[in-house]
Amino acid sequence: MIRDILNLIAVATALMLSGCVTPTTALAPGAAAVRIVRSEADVASCTAVGNVRQPPDQNVDMRNLTVGVGGDTLFVTEGLSNGYVAAGVAYRCSK
Repeated sequence: MIRDILNLIAVATALMLSGCVTPTTALAPGAAAVRIVRSEADVASCTAVGNVRQPPDQNVDMRNLTVGVGGDTLFVTEGLSNGYVAAGVAYRCSK
């Protein structure tokens, strides 16, 4: 009886912990080089190419979205309390 309860607790704990693991997202070509900035001065001489936002109920690397609209720099306009970027403006800064 005690053994069954301990097994049930172990299985329940493993299931709860597996839900806490976030999947890794592969970076698109060029996404590793995307700069993430929070100062308007950092993008003053750049060209805005589009707005990017985290899709609902997904954890997408914002650098992939930035590259997808032709940017190389992400200016953060909305951050989440856990440090993740929720939204921003993609800029092309390099020539």
